[in-house]
Amino acid sequence: MTTTAPDTAPDAQDAAPEAIIADARDRIDALDDRIIGLVQERMAVSAVVEQTRIASGGRRVHLSREMEILGRYRDALGKPGTALAMTLLELSRGRI
Repeated sequence: MTTTAPDTAPDAQDAAPEAIIADARDRIDALDDRIIGLVQERMAVSAVVEQTRIASGGRRVHLSREMEILGRYRDALGKPGTALAMTLLELSRGRI
């Protein structure tokens, strides 16, 4: 009785480096598109929060909430996460 090996997809090692890089760059571009969309959505939601807070007599910026956000990004991504969070906050509320 003779058995044959099942067909398998080629390993990444079997593919040409140029093809691997091109595929990875396509994935990065798709991820960047999603990230940009999420940032735009975050900006819109943040605008609703800010407008509602101001309309109800509150301040434009809620510093303790911003500190929570900075901490969350720092905990997840380290020091560069803090810079990313600052950029997101600035995009969402403008410079303070």
